[in-house]
Amino acid sequence: MTIRLSKTERQALCDLAPQVGPDAPTLCEGWDVKDLIVHLVVRERSIIGAPGILIKPLASVTEWVSARVAKEPFDKLVDRLRKPMLTWAAIPFLDAAANAAEYFVHHEDIRRAQPDWEPRRMDAHANDTLWKLASSAGKLMARKAKCPLVIERSDTGETATLLKGDDVATVRGLPSELVLFLYGRKSVRDVEIDGSNAAVAKVRGANFGI
Repeated sequence: MTIRLSKTERQALCDLAPQVGPDAPTLCEGWDVKDLIVHLVVRERSIIGAPGILIKPLASVTEWVSARVAKEPFDKLVDRLRKPMLTWAAIPFLDAAANAAEYFVHHEDIRRAQPDWEPRRMDAHANDTLWKLASSAGKLMARKAKCPLVIERSDTGETATLLKGDDVATVRGLPSELVLFLYGRKSVRDVEIDGSNAAVAKVRGANFGI
């Protein structure tokens, strides 16, 4: 299921990026659309540059590689991203595992940063896939809330416990909004947070994301 989502979101992102242009804003602080495309290209195609995305001591190497990649024409970078040939992302199960959430979130980073953006209706397959991502990857991110955390699908009522304990906070929303919430997109996600005042405050103040 995640294979389909990673492919459709990749193509949608690559369709949208040229439409809004390389200088258009994104939800990633300090990044325009070209910066975001460069990040994704380095992440998939640079053995030297990719590790520093997650490993802080290597961040300077990533910055150096990114600066070199950024000199390439924008359209060429988008085309390289659209066709992940001869990279680990060309292997379906790796692409699905690493890119389903990545491309969904970054696609929304571009969409929702534009002044005329509107919510989109996700089909049942996409919603189910995003729910699974929120329920699994969300367990790692939930620790930043520093309180027990449950997520609830507003379309079906299904729940998943991300962090067990007393004084639970419940975050309710569509699967797409829950994924954005857990990935730290506080300004645009549409969720409700229920629980004690203390629990809700902890969740609202948490710095979610990877």
